[in-house]
Amino acid sequence: MKVEEIKPYSSEGGKARQVEEMFDSIAPAYDFMNRAMTLGIDRWWRRVAVKMVGRSKPRRILDVATGTGDFAIGLYDDIKPDAVVGIDLSQGMLDVARQKIAKRGLGDAITVQQGDCLELPFGDGEFDAVTVAFGVRNFEHLLQGYRQMCRVLKPGGVLCVIELSTPRNRVVRWFYDIYTLHIIPWFGALKSHDRSAYRYLPQSIAAVPQGDDMLAIMREAGFNNCMVKRMTLGTCSIYFANA
Repeated sequence: MKVEEIKPYSSEGGKARQVEEMFDSIAPAYDFMNRAMTLGIDRWWRRVAVKMVGRSKPRRILDVATGTGDFAIGLYDDIKPDAVVGIDLSQGMLDVARQKIAKRGLGDAITVQQGDCLELPFGDGEFDAVTVAFGVRNFEHLLQGYRQMCRVLKPGGVLCVIELSTPRNRVVRWFYDIYTLHIIPWFGALKSHDRSAYRYLPQSIAAVPQGDDMLAIMREAGFNNCMVKRMTLGTCSIYFANA
């Protein structure tokens, strides 16, 4: 089954609407669950990605599926661009992001808004870098989302995507499956009271294109110099490309 067909709640209805509803539901517990599920390693993955983006010294950055704003804030802290713009479907997640941004006094540098990655409300070539952290598997149409991100990038601008992935090693995969298919849904339901959201997580990870398959979609969308960096025994992949 294609990742676009994996939905949080029901096979009926559009994926985008269900993803929005899911993240609105789990927004209060999202940051805690991220830390717990990855044992805090997600912070390291973001730091590695930020360093990769920072090499091109971008002045305007778009963070797609910005969620609660962790990656947007990390990009600003390390790179100090003129502006970071975050966009997300979920108002609940954006409410948490705005609280973090306000607490840090970064409202002039980081702005967030509600919107759909499939119809980005920005002009062609408006950004030097586009980033997505753990979000592309939630796109209703993956290729269309990549095409939109390529459109808003300046020629030569950089794309950086962090996404969870499935390990190749059979022994690691055995432990990984027990953890993602059984422990995470149970713990997620306990903390967020939304069992479906944390059943959707491993299903969407398993279905999302990975490695060379993801790079092929990026190239079809118009990107070049596409590469992937595998992290932590293959449980995370960082994709990087130029417009």
